Amino acid sequence: MVWDLATPFVIDLQVSEDDIDGLGHANNAVYVTWLERCAWRHSQQLGLDLTEYRRLDRAMAVVRHEIDYLTSAYQDDELQLATWIVDWDRRLKMTRRFQLKRPRDGMTLLRAQTTFVCIELSTGKPKRMPAEFIEGYAPALQVVAC
Repeated sequence: MVWDLATPFVIDLQVSEDDIDGLGHANNAVYVTWLERCAWRHSQQLGLDLTEYRRLDRAMAVVRHEIDYLTSAYQDDELQLATWIVDWDRRLKMTRRFQLKRPRDGMTLLRAQTTFVCIELSTGKPKRMPAEFIEGYAPALQVVAC
């Protein structure tokens, strides 16, 4: 599979009947769920799961989604969703990019970017990332040429 950037973290997805809306294709809200699932699985793979978030009293919370829906997905389509951490200030903010592809025809169905901010779980307020976040997320930072 050819991706927009090198070394993506990739999950496999299959469009289910429940994902389909009245127009006969995957509903736009389902794509947001897929983005969240991919980001979580990547964080888990990096050793930053919900248990660790709770232990540290920190989490990465979405503050902005930017999504370009390029073409539709249909029931039973097998898809692959890739993510990359592309911007990170190592204090509060992190940005992920996503690309959703349908392997059978190589089509890119979606490109998205999500901005996260580190929050303190106990207060919900922005709070500096702990050292464990910096150590965990650092290996996944993708350097993107402008």
